[in-house]
Amino acid sequence: MVDYRIDRHSGVATYVQIVQQTKQALRLGLLEPGDKLPTAREVVEATAVNPNTVLKAYRELEREGLVEARRGLGTFVRRSLGAAPADSPLRAELEDWAARAREAGLEREDVAALFTAVLETHYPARTPGPAHPKNPQGDPS
Repeated sequence: MVDYRIDRHSGVATYVQIVQQTKQALRLGLLEPGDKLPTAREVVEATAVNPNTVLKAYRELEREGLVEARRGLGTFVRRSLGAAPADSPLRAELEDWAARAREAGLEREDVAALFTAVLETHYPARTPGPAHPKNPQGDPS
């Protein structure tokens, strides 16, 4: 079961937070095919969000083929994402690193920025555009 946590100050739409948290649970293996998502009512009671917001998130997950709604039964996981189980040794290493970062006095935003910078080095974002990157100096060639 997923426990959704909504950050009303994040600037991220509530339904997007629900989608992101569901995808994270799928990536970590906390949700697996066949698992039932909490009902919209349960999410509303736990988070105090509008029921339509929950339904919008679930529709988005369904559109992406991750879940399926079964009339009268609920919403169920159709497929998982990624291969980073919650009990991965890499998670333990990351936990240790995060603890060291906190001890070093880094704030959450500092850690996120540092981690994102490292991620970009190893997993560059794909951007649509020409087959060849632009000249770094901006010269047309």
